[in-house]
Amino acid sequence: MSSPASLFRLARAGFVLARAGVFRDVDPAIAPPPARLPLALAKMLARRDAKGDERSGLSRLPGAISALGPSYVKLGQFLATRPDVVGPDVVRALERLQDRMAPFPREVAVAIVEKAFDRPLAETFLAFGEPVAAASIAQVHKARIGTPEGERDVAVKVLRPGVERRFRRDLGDMFAAARLAERWSPEARRLKPVEVIESMARSVKMEMDFRLEAAAASEFAENVEKDADFGAPWVDWDRTAKEVLTLEWVEGAPMTDVAALRAAGFDLPRLGRVVIQSFLRCAMRDGFFHADMHPGNLFVRPGGKIVAVDFGIMGRLDFKERRFLAEILYGFITRDYRRVAEVHFEAGYVPRIHRVEDFAQAIRAIGEPIHSRKADEISMAKLLTLLFEITGLFDMKTRTELVLLQKTMVVVEGAGRSLDPRLDMWATAEPVVREWIERNLGPLGKVEDAGRAAGALGRFAAALPATLLRGEAVLARIEEIAGEGLDLSAPTLERIGAAAGRGARAGHVALWIIALCALALTLLRLR
Repeated sequence: MSSPASLFRLARAGFVLARAGVFRDVDPAIAPPPARLPLALAKMLARRDAKGDERSGLSRLPGAISALGPSYVKLGQFLATRPDVVGPDVVRALERLQDRMAPFPREVAVAIVEKAFDRPLAETFLAFGEPVAAASIAQVHKARIGTPEGERDVAVKVLRPGVERRFRRDLGDMFAAARLAERWSPEARRLKPVEVIESMARSVKMEMDFRLEAAAASEFAENVEKDADFGAPWVDWDRTAKEVLTLEWVEGAPMTDVAALRAAGFDLPRLGRVVIQSFLRCAMRDGFFHADMHPGNLFVRPGGKIVAVDFGIMGRLDFKERRFLAEILYGFITRDYRRVAEVHFEAGYVPRIHRVEDFAQAIRAIGEPIHSRKADEISMAKLLTLLFEITGLFDMKTRTELVLLQKTMVVVEGAGRSLDPRLDMWATAEPVVREWIERNLGPLGKVEDAGRAAGALGRFAAALPATLLRGEAVLARIEEIAGEGLDLSAPTLERIGAAAGRGARAGHVALWIIALCALALTLLRLR
């Protein structure tokens, strides 16, 4: 049962969304019957200016979520990475969320740094400036340190005070709403809101431990160390703790300011190609990619090298998924739709109840139209979106890592085209994809595959005796249970039924809150 405080906060969230007019355009016919009265009340609560506004409810969604505070902003940003859950229209609205907050005082940041390292600030940094950027979880200060090579500028990320407690409270509310939504709405059960909140909770927990972000930044920097056009800042591990992250200060022009880049004489089409190719290279070569590569996280150094920052959201792909990505992209480039279909079946993404020929036919319906267009009119991100829609018709289960990859590709493609509107996505991607295929699926790749298989066989053989002993113990325990029998007495069954009844009655208390809060994105998606 949810606490009264949780119900009150959820009711407030529903009220804020209703006042903003978010529910105004939702058709009551698509809502479950218990939610129709609350939906009508929500429309009555909409402000007059919202009623007269010609914009859709989706256009007001970012502002309403921002008004609810940092936890809801993070939820919106997380849902923007899950088009499989909320749909592409809601994703486009949520992408406009700005994770910007007023900075907290420098003195508070100094106290956090001193507590994290258990020493005065002067013993950690030579200089520590005012905040230069502030978001929901942390803010960044420019500081200076001494090194054997001389003094260096660094960026110091400091955790916002009290943010962990606030997120724990709000996540508890979101879990309560998600559980109630799954209980009362078949559509919500299909979208698995509890699972979505669990994924977000894990993501936020990792984002709030800056040691983990430092590890991601360090691994990413090692992977791109030899790349001539793309890089990442180094990590100062001696000045990094759970609440404090210290990285190299990146001196360069932000990619958000295209006019300034042009004025500085940078080759914008080249920068666009570097963004696309670097992302694909990290995803396929390393299996570890920056999952938040929007222009605000990319800087161009004076020599033209692009440097990425902010490693709170990262994505991973194992070898099978990298092969899947490379082969489907290359299949579309070469118009080998049969091979694209086969890769889906080989990866186990499409059930064998379907025929490869039928799936290849569906993929051809996606691929052929793009070959009648100019190269700069073809969106690789849109193609992958259409591909995943087709695979849904063939019972392909959602793969979170592939959805995150698709979402990131949308962002990266947008960054590339902001630098060069006529960017040829396919000519840009082809060398990277072809190189990976030749390296990993050619003769040398076959030899490496054989080596990996031999290693796996050796590990299995070494573990076989222990596996047999565990199996023998399990069988013995099963025989013991079978011999003793399993007692399901009448009193036991009565207690189980009573507990289930209490749980069902408790859900009625907050039914109207569910309709206003937990089902909001579901209803907007179905508009």
